[in-house]
Amino acid sequence: MKTPDQCESMADIRAEIDCLDRQVVALLGQRFTYVRAASKFKTSEAAVRAPERFQTMLQQRRTWAEEEGLNADAIEKMYRDLVNHFIDEEMKDWKQSKND
Repeated sequence: MKTPDQCESMADIRAEIDCLDRQVVALLGQRFTYVRAASKFKTSEAAVRAPERFQTMLQQRRTWAEEEGLNADAIEKMYRDLVNHFIDEEMKDWKQSKND
């Protein structure tokens, strides 16, 4: 992997960004496996949604974003959208396990 300073063209830059994005997507896939596994420990729909945990998680991601020099609002929006999707998927798994 080249550092930004080692890139000699836009093609280099794009290749490195694509490489990083592939790693980010793979990590999100791993994160999702933990989300799905969590459903077996939840005892109610409220536990799946866990609004207090959701807010705490968003605040932590905002802090991490600021520490990395990123826009905290943008990172919060990204995580809010992502985690709401994951919660919906976890809810499907949770409901399915209750019907089994």
